[in-house]
Amino acid sequence: MRRADRDAAFSEFVAARQRHLRRVAYALCGDWHRADDLLQTAFTKLYVAWPRIRHEGGEEAYCRQIMVRANIDESRRPWRRERPSDALPEVAAAAPTAVEERSALFAALQDLPEQQRKVVVLRHWLGLSVRETAHELGITEGTVKSHSSRGLAALESVLARQR
Repeated sequence: MRRADRDAAFSEFVAARQRHLRRVAYALCGDWHRADDLLQTAFTKLYVAWPRIRHEGGEEAYCRQIMVRANIDESRRPWRRERPSDALPEVAAAAPTAVEERSALFAALQDLPEQQRKVVVLRHWLGLSVRETAHELGITEGTVKSHSSRGLAALESVLARQR
């Protein structure tokens, strides 16, 4: 494949899937700025592996896996270990956000423990099987099932209270 053809195919994939993958990244991390960083990291690594991945047909799965792993890596960074405080922030609250950003479902997702959130997003939003989810997260199928069950129950409880 010529470089121009490779770049054109990659650009076409990015244009077609960027919006969806950005939402997936947001669902994984709960912050639009971090989601953009995750997506940029994923696209960079995907571009490097593009000839191999394109040939195998797993572009989107590869991109999701990169985002999940990059999110795990980022959450392990020392500066991400923030502690809650009783002190009020010195900066005023941000202006109201767009409809997409203030969705009750996204808010409820962010209240879930990290692993449950990842399982729920991969299983029930992206529609991956139990086996595929277990493979992408590096956990057992039983763990996927239990996290999925607990996560859905917690979401149902939170969303029912908001009605």
